[in-house]
Amino acid sequence: MRALIFVLLIFLSFLCAEEGMFPITEIDKLDLKKIGIELTAEQIFSENKVSLSDAIVQLGGCTGSFISADGLILTNHHCAFRAIQNASTPENDYLTNGFVAHKREQEFPAKGYTVRITEQVLDVSDQVLQAIKKIKDPIERQKTIEKINKQIVKQAETDHPGLRASVSEMFPGKTYYLFLYTYLKDVRLVYAPPRSIGEFGGEVDNWEWPRHTGDFSLMRAYVAPDGSPAEYGPQNVPYQPKTYLKVAAEGVEEGDRVFILGYPGRTYRHRTSAFLSFEYEVRMPFVVGWYQWQINLMNSLSKNNAARALKFSAWIKGLANTEKNYRGKLQGIRRIGLIEKKKTEERNIQNFIETNNLKEYKNVLADIYQIFNNTRQSYLRDLLLSYFGRSAILPAVARTLVQAANERQKPDMERESSFMERNFNRTQTYTLLRLKYFDEQVDPLIVNELLKKISNLPEEQQIAPLTSIFKLDEDFSKAPEIVKQAYQNTRLTDANFVKSCFNKTPDELKALNDPILNWMIALQSAYDDLKEKQKKRRGELTRLRALWLEAKKAYLKKDFIPDANGTFRMTFGLIEGYAPADAVYKSPITTDRGILEKTTGQSPFDTPEKLLSLLKAKQFGRFVSKTVGTLPVGILYSCDTTGGNSGSPVLNAKGELVGLNIDRTFEATINDYAWNHQYSRSIGVDIRYILFLLKYYSNADQILKEIGVE
Repeated sequence: MRALIFVLLIFLSFLCAEEGMFPITEIDKLDLKKIGIELTAEQIFSENKVSLSDAIVQLGGCTGSFISADGLILTNHHCAFRAIQNASTPENDYLTNGFVAHKREQEFPAKGYTVRITEQVLDVSDQVLQAIKKIKDPIERQKTIEKINKQIVKQAETDHPGLRASVSEMFPGKTYYLFLYTYLKDVRLVYAPPRSIGEFGGEVDNWEWPRHTGDFSLMRAYVAPDGSPAEYGPQNVPYQPKTYLKVAAEGVEEGDRVFILGYPGRTYRHRTSAFLSFEYEVRMPFVVGWYQWQINLMNSLSKNNAARALKFSAWIKGLANTEKNYRGKLQGIRRIGLIEKKKTEERNIQNFIETNNLKEYKNVLADIYQIFNNTRQSYLRDLLLSYFGRSAILPAVARTLVQAANERQKPDMERESSFMERNFNRTQTYTLLRLKYFDEQVDPLIVNELLKKISNLPEEQQIAPLTSIFKLDEDFSKAPEIVKQAYQNTRLTDANFVKSCFNKTPDELKALNDPILNWMIALQSAYDDLKEKQKKRRGELTRLRALWLEAKKAYLKKDFIPDANGTFRMTFGLIEGYAPADAVYKSPITTDRGILEKTTGQSPFDTPEKLLSLLKAKQFGRFVSKTVGTLPVGILYSCDTTGGNSGSPVLNAKGELVGLNIDRTFEATINDYAWNHQYSRSIGVDIRYILFLLKYYSNADQILKEIGVE
């Protein structure tokens, strides 16, 4: 029961603040009534009874929610973007024009999408900690954690046929939880607004407030006729969820209590200044520059080329989202002096350790700093090696094939997760889907740019296989010609060829003598070395971070909410504005007026004529805010969110759907590292704008009827 001493205790001091992505199993420790939520903890989450949480799903890297008895799911337009893009062609450009399935048979398969529903959560900390109790070597320790987690997952899936399992680390080296999920694999696109509505404002407004985007889409989950999860098939029927959200067509007003359920990605609030400095000075600046280079390349090559622009749209969107997010984090860290604040706290904790003669913690902080100092020595080499196997499409495909060939020679329980039997079909699907983004001009240019950066590394950090293959030690000008020849002779552009390679052994892959496959075969030892180095670092840091958190807990005399890690969480807040700068106040509800004011007729502010006519005519029906007196579009609230909360439902005090979370404000991108009520705000689409678009713009009466709003 050691874990329970350290695990997720939540004190009354948290109740007045909105900080906290609370693990769903721990919300019974919140005084929900005092917060202003009219539901009990059991009504929100219960493993034994139907609860609100049964309506919340993880959809890819986003969140979604069931809003009808027939498996209809509400999520963001940007979360469904890839499905909309894949359904589109230059002749039927649903991305540009929007998509409405007026009948079930018109719903379009969303290949690669899965729906995950949390069914049960179990504390398995004792099993994991017992397995590593006497292990001191960091690599062996990390491998043992991975091994015991796989064993726990395998046993859980044996004990619960039909469910999928996953073990998540809550506090490093302290607490581990087993999550059991229902996985639905047949997901279909039902509705998407035109891009000019779903992405109104584009990258200009991304992460910004005020916001006026209709960033929502609808999808539907299907199952086999017997109700079991199944791959796409025409015989499948809509999934019948245990429950679904009630839509509150009256929406919310300023000052109202709201809460969010969802699957936030990762936060790093309990990390040290050594980690934060590395992120601020090293990793994030590199990623910002590298992503911006790729965005500029694709934008320049797709100019005046509609087919290419469509192909690159999701790729550019993903890169741009991260690039701007990181710029916001860099600005936020600098603006609030977060690194220095961390260092001040660490000095105080270190003084506490030494004053109280807590010998087991004395060198922890210094050891963490030493790890990050060592990491800095080869960071650029490691990043470039990693991105060489990730950024361009064909090298990424080749890397996956080589990994598959090597991993599939091992017993199933010893493989990397992506290549275990339970996950291998999904890995193949994602790899083949990625081929759709291949462009014969862009791919080689990305490879060449990476090789140029690699050639400029110090001599002692050169990546030997790449130096040899591309003659980087002679004259870089030879590399582009070698790359060109490889792309002319590779067979990796053929999806059938790629599919056949998934079943080949390492020797069989080598015998194919495909030039780009040969790159990754030659690099295999370099990637293996990098993986071992990362496992050693992760193992060392897991142990040290656990000790540091113990020391911090003793110093502060309180427990903490664990960092977000992709597992089910709850957060609460108010509909409220904020003051991001001196003498500037931004109110929390935007309206139709903002759309009219921003519209220029040019992307990204090119509002469709039909919508303009509706707005000018004030044809809003019942979807008018009582306080602002017109059609509300966006809402702002003080819930604590991060990546992964995209598509999360915004719920009123009764647990009714009043909005759809999009992202955070630019100032709040720093939420991953720190939260503050002054600047941490999240942005959503008001449910009234969604309903208005469905009814008056898209004439989707069948959808409104299905969700109980007519």
